[in-house]
Amino acid sequence: MMKPYVFITRKLSKEAIKPLEAVAEVHMWPEDEVAVPREVLMEEAKKADGILTMLSDKIDKELIDNAPNLKVIANLAVGFDNIDVEYATEKGIAVCNTPDVLTDTTADLTFALLLATARRIVEAAEFVKEGNWKSWSPLLLAGHDVHHKTLGIVGMGKIGEAVAKRALGFDMEVLYHNRSRKIETEEKLGVVYTSFEDLLEASDFIICLTPLTEQTKNLFTAESFTKMKKSAVFINVSRGPVVDETALYEALVNGEIAAAGLDVFVKEPIEKSHPLVTLPNVVALPHIGSSSTETRTIMMQLCANNIKLVLESQEPETLVNKEWLLCKN
Repeated sequence: MMKPYVFITRKLSKEAIKPLEAVAEVHMWPEDEVAVPREVLMEEAKKADGILTMLSDKIDKELIDNAPNLKVIANLAVGFDNIDVEYATEKGIAVCNTPDVLTDTTADLTFALLLATARRIVEAAEFVKEGNWKSWSPLLLAGHDVHHKTLGIVGMGKIGEAVAKRALGFDMEVLYHNRSRKIETEEKLGVVYTSFEDLLEASDFIICLTPLTEQTKNLFTAESFTKMKKSAVFINVSRGPVVDETALYEALVNGEIAAAGLDVFVKEPIEKSHPLVTLPNVVALPHIGSSSTETRTIMMQLCANNIKLVLESQEPETLVNKEWLLCKN
């Protein structure tokens, strides 16, 4: 009897996917930093029973229609806006993600990006490396204090809560805006719920952690940035399209806000000529929110196990489309 066929769209740890190889024929795109071309993905989908995908892989209606044997899609991320989940459900395909396991790792990166942006860490490190440090002066590369400031978190999910915990260690006042109020979180962490507009006006630091939906696309517009303090620092570790990048660029150039720390962009990867990257008051990272060796390994293992469980006619650990269970039964 032939084993089911699984395609993995990026080079992963052999050890992490070893259990999957016991139940399936596994083919892996051999590149680590180069995305699988669309035409290759389409060809592989024709014979795939399972696909392990990255956020950069577009799993749309066209691809799903091209994959008659497909039973499961496992996305190496918490988000799944790259997948047409509704259509996958219609076709009886399980969609899985990797929630929870990356919460603290992403919160660490988020707060590190906030600190690096506020205190001009990257700019200062380059200043030394380029041989520009000639003497000490009182305001040499002076940044902004983080302690005792007001932090506004837009999107109070698990990562938002983890970031709030870290902020409390810096004696920050934490405001938040979310589609639904979280009383338990307020009681546990002392965070304060407020409207989106009030958060923008009151916060010294604004962190965006919302998922990408039709409601959050272009959430941060030119109007949003004009409402912020001129000393405000904007941090985005959610998804690029929640921000109007042209408006952000103009706000930074015109001094409407002080700085921005960005781990995500509208189109990724970006070129070094991207307008935002050319600004000295922008810290730009290559979408590494959950990128620690430990966490990425766990994410790989979870994806592999989810595929294995579905291929063995069992319920996966982290199922996105719960309706699939009804289709399955």
